[in-house]
Amino acid sequence: MTKFSQYNFNDAINKSLKEIHFEEPTPVQEAVISLINKKKDIIVQSETGSGKTHAFLLPSMNALTSDQEVQLLIATPSRELAYQIYEDTQAILKNYPEEYNAFIFVGGADRDRQRRKLEAHQPQIAIGTPGRLWDLISDNSLHVENVQRYVIDEADMTLDMGFLDVVDKITDKLPEDREMMVFSATIPQKLEPFLKKYMHGPQRVEIKNNSIIPKNVDNWLMFSHGRDKKEIIYQLMTIGEPYLVLVFANTKKTVDEIYQYLRGKGLKVARIHGGLTPRERKRTMKQVENMEYQFVIATDLAARGIDINGVSHVINAEIPDDLDFFVHRVGRTGRNKMSGIAITLYDPGEENKIDAIEHMGISFEPKDIKNGEIVEAVERDRRFTRKANQEKLDTKLVGYVKKQKTKRKPGYKKKIKKAINEEHRQQRKIKIRQERKKQRDARRNS
Repeated sequence: MTKFSQYNFNDAINKSLKEIHFEEPTPVQEAVISLINKKKDIIVQSETGSGKTHAFLLPSMNALTSDQEVQLLIATPSRELAYQIYEDTQAILKNYPEEYNAFIFVGGADRDRQRRKLEAHQPQIAIGTPGRLWDLISDNSLHVENVQRYVIDEADMTLDMGFLDVVDKITDKLPEDREMMVFSATIPQKLEPFLKKYMHGPQRVEIKNNSIIPKNVDNWLMFSHGRDKKEIIYQLMTIGEPYLVLVFANTKKTVDEIYQYLRGKGLKVARIHGGLTPRERKRTMKQVENMEYQFVIATDLAARGIDINGVSHVINAEIPDDLDFFVHRVGRTGRNKMSGIAITLYDPGEENKIDAIEHMGISFEPKDIKNGEIVEAVERDRRFTRKANQEKLDTKLVGYVKKQKTKRKPGYKKKIKKAINEEHRQQRKIKIRQERKKQRDARRNS
């Protein structure tokens, strides 16, 4: 089994790793660190929560010199992810000499103040969102002419959010011989022309999870029965003693509705979405980290950039439109081999969405809430097989069933059952005749 001590990192990194209790690399770290040390361009496809950040940080920081120039440039699509990477960087820099620095550049922060800071000196590590990085590069405040390693994190999200043109401009300003690393949960086809334009014989690394949902996460499915999901979420939050619950919704509007409902019920709830100011989101994240909140409601912005420790429960208030986000959401719990529970709520008419998730190889345990307890529920397949069988009845027979129910004559249930059984018997006979005809035709043709 590989240990971080085998990578010959400098003393400062080794001390920092010990302080944050990192001993063994994850599969993506083990696959990538040696390639970065060999100065290879790499394209890494790995799920959220697999340890991608330290996979590029550790070898890149190990190669830093004390020269006051940007040597490592990291572009990431969201402020939250930029702050997360910045905090991970600071945890490693903690044991470095004072002349080693990392600066963060994101929208919403004072641009003039950032420029003055850069006039004083350039950092060895620059982390930021594409728009702000480009602002500072284009006016020659941030000097990138000597960048040795360039990281684009969450590349698919960068594409989805429309930042690829800006990232293109940034990349064009970098040295030709810089090492380029692209990390992403998925590699969309639309990203390929950009990769081909700027990367030199990149090594592709794909880390596949043996099971999409970790074995230490219980994956539950709950049918709403047409009830208000906000009420169900409140019940789930108040059953048992969840340590930290993260609820996902698809839109800011729905997040706000759930947030207001739960606050009205007396729960202390935090919310995180793109409609809040960067300062509000940063403050909320600090409060969550300090365990001032037990319940957090968020859009998918949180799933792709915010690492909240200790999440015991994830609740999908809505099924995401992009099913890849389902995996990202559920990946927020069960971290560091701890147990977790993921709960997905669905309404009547959303069975096709559940089918699509199951088609990805994800299985659910059906659950329900009865008398204030979570109990086993009827298998979804059983319920919908029964419904499908009813729909297959002959139109005349359906009419007969409805008529008999309306009349409610003595023994009408037995008559209905008898009629249905007779219908099924006739259908079986027809099916057998059709099969025999196929066999005769096959023998005749042969």
